[in-house]
Amino acid sequence: MPVTSVVSSRRSSTAVAITIIGVLFFIFGFVTWLNGILIPYLQIACELTNFQALFVAFAFYISYFVTALPSAWVLEKTGFKNGMTLGLLVMAVGTLLFVPAELSRTYGLFLTGLFVMGTGLSILQTAANPYVTILGPRESAARRISIMGICNKLAGAIAPLILAYFILNDGDAFVENLASLSESARQVALDGLARRVINPYLVMTLVLVVLGIGIRFTSLPDINAEDDLDQEQHIEAPRRNIFAYPHLIFGVIAMFFYVGAEVVAGDTIIRYGISLGINISVAKAFTSYTLVSMLAGYILGIMLIPRYLSQRMALLFSAILGLLFTLAAVFTSGLTSVFFIAILGFANALVWPAIWPLALHNLGPYIKIGSAMLIMAIAGGAVLPLIWGWLSDHLPTAPQFAYLMLLPGYLIILYYAAKGYKLKNHV
Repeated sequence: MPVTSVVSSRRSSTAVAITIIGVLFFIFGFVTWLNGILIPYLQIACELTNFQALFVAFAFYISYFVTALPSAWVLEKTGFKNGMTLGLLVMAVGTLLFVPAELSRTYGLFLTGLFVMGTGLSILQTAANPYVTILGPRESAARRISIMGICNKLAGAIAPLILAYFILNDGDAFVENLASLSESARQVALDGLARRVINPYLVMTLVLVVLGIGIRFTSLPDINAEDDLDQEQHIEAPRRNIFAYPHLIFGVIAMFFYVGAEVVAGDTIIRYGISLGINISVAKAFTSYTLVSMLAGYILGIMLIPRYLSQRMALLFSAILGLLFTLAAVFTSGLTSVFFIAILGFANALVWPAIWPLALHNLGPYIKIGSAMLIMAIAGGAVLPLIWGWLSDHLPTAPQFAYLMLLPGYLIILYYAAKGYKLKNHV
């Protein structure tokens, strides 16, 4: 076969693979960013404080920490392709658990469903992120992950608006009427509110099952990460264990604080807006604004990386913007403060795609474990929102000051971009 035909065939195969993975990242985003509207919805339906409501984020994101290493083991046994199918089917089980949770209005069952959904996403992301990283040259990995990010954040911008239409379209009137009801009538009304989410989650269950089965029969190549790394970047002898790669360890720490910051910006902004006296009918779109600003950041990343801007410099600028926007949100008020929380999405956009290739560089045979550790760091999305919830409950007259807890994380990301990414240890 002529060389040009081989190259053309390889490019075509890569394009198909990236398209399929793009669909998966759309699903990631759709499911993940529903939490932004689920938090205020469940806060009303289950009568929760800010701290209690943010266990939605905790249950969802802590599953990554619990299941990421087992996910790496699963991928060793099944390969990337079968692992993606398994992840989608596990997610379907999680969405189906919402039905009994809704019928009984049991918060614990909602959290169980979210944990199972997060488990499925952990398997999917442990497979999909390194898959995208090694589908082409390392220096353009951030650009490919940015494309995936566009799929993810586009879905994330759409998802809360769709779910809000079904479950909180009359949120202001519902809350106002609730206060005038007797206790028995109040419980009946809250039961009715809880059941509004049944049909959307049944539809999601069906879609996830169809996609899971469909992935199994696609032409997605089941590539071998280690073989690819031998050709692309495995230029030094493997070290004695995964902890001998300090650039990975610091990358995991940076990822923990980044995901926490991203989830705080996206999942608390509606609750924050309501606490400022903004109507639910207006505030319910705030998560989507955060995702739109993040989408703008991803598009900018595709335009600039790697031609005009290295992924490391993108990470550096992102951390600086995160610090500036956080301070602006804290020291302003009203819609101006909400605006700066929303554009934290722009600051956060390029952190994820920049950390992955920097942290996975030269891991060789440890790439799957390294990938799993980065996925474990998504637990930052479980921990930091709870801290915000506790602070906001204790700062009812100045809730914006709860966002000061984001500053240490952005400083850590700044350090990783400036120095931490190049730390080395003895072989």
